[in-house]
Amino acid sequence: MSMESTQIIGPGGAPAGYPGAQGFDPGRTVVGAGPTALALQVISGNQYAHAPRNSADHALIQLDASGAAVGRRLPLNLCLVIDRSGSMEGEPLDYVKRACGHVVDLLDQNDILSIVTFEERVDVVMPARRVVNKALVKEHLNRIQPGNTTNIYDGLAAGASQVASVRTDQMVNRVVILTDGEPTAGSKDYSAIVGCAAEQRSRGVTVTTLGFGPEYNEELLAGMAKRGGGNYYYIARPELIPEVFRAELEQLMTIVAKNIRLRLVLGKWVEHRQVYGQQPVLGPRTVEVPLPDLERGASLRTLVELGFGRRPQGTYRVAKIEVLFDDCITGGFNQRLDGDLVFNFVNDAALVASGVNGTVQREIEVARAARSLERTMMGIKTQQLTAGMAMADLQKTQMLLQQAGMDQQAAEVTQAIQGLRSGSGDVEKTLIGTMLDIDLGKRKS
Repeated sequence: MSMESTQIIGPGGAPAGYPGAQGFDPGRTVVGAGPTALALQVISGNQYAHAPRNSADHALIQLDASGAAVGRRLPLNLCLVIDRSGSMEGEPLDYVKRACGHVVDLLDQNDILSIVTFEERVDVVMPARRVVNKALVKEHLNRIQPGNTTNIYDGLAAGASQVASVRTDQMVNRVVILTDGEPTAGSKDYSAIVGCAAEQRSRGVTVTTLGFGPEYNEELLAGMAKRGGGNYYYIARPELIPEVFRAELEQLMTIVAKNIRLRLVLGKWVEHRQVYGQQPVLGPRTVEVPLPDLERGASLRTLVELGFGRRPQGTYRVAKIEVLFDDCITGGFNQRLDGDLVFNFVNDAALVASGVNGTVQREIEVARAARSLERTMMGIKTQQLTAGMAMADLQKTQMLLQQAGMDQQAAEVTQAIQGLRSGSGDVEKTLIGTMLDIDLGKRKS
């Protein structure tokens, strides 16, 4: 039986004179997670939609991670991929070695670690192995010496190969790559390098990028992190390297759901318009989006815009929502949550105007803030905006983010404003990380 013939839901729950949904709230569908790692909420941008004409509206799909099972985690299968080009000589490389030593101390014998370095050539300093002899691992780290140029592509590929050689669903599989420069050896093509990160993600290996200093390509590293499903960090000073490594490792140790995939199955009269901040895979009636791993107590918010054809009055399921994921708490893989996106289609325009959902509207404003940051950053790069004009734009965005409860991102925009005032060169590197955070929709509790 087709979705077209089954998507209208029986009467009940709507105001007098309008058909409604028995057991469905057109404004919000909540699917309890039970003992699993995630809970799903599907929130429509409006309780109502226009029946007599074509229209469009939004939906917010929210995943909330369990805060339970403190102390329980999947083992890590981690590769540290370290730039040892000539520019890393001295303090930067010394701090990297110290940071990697902290990582080793935090791992246990159930975890697997590999270490790859790159300059013009790539070296596997330590192949993937369980962390049993920590002193020996640190000896390998201490022998790393600076080289010449920067071959990011082959470093990433070699690191992913190490993780893939022992990869299982029963582990968190990640490559962490640190670099301070532009690619100057091997493949230098943006699309090829970012595509390599995306390919690893499709194989269950996620990629985090750490950019150190003023010279690295922030667009490249942010693109690698976004398509690779990991995190992006900007490290301004060498003494901060150990702290950022520790932050990433602590996140990895609290992941409760991984390999998360969101899928929308649309009605025949429903069209996809956009998934904010994402590049979805589109089928004839499906929209699929890979989502980042989710840590304990965090949430993911995905904002979707859909177009609707004309409908008879009634309450309809416009899309079925499916979330597939691996549960790191229970060890259940290929878990699934289902929800329904429901709208009441009515002839009364005043009723539609009254049914706007404030939560979804705030998310739309936050999504637009990311595009505002993008325009401001481009204006700074092309010198089409003066520092004063850019600061005025950023102050508006900072206030919006603060009002939305995104305090960390608001603080990053404040940091960028201070950077403009002082003339420091870290503004773009800070802003691109903020844009990425907004696009991914991840919020901390």
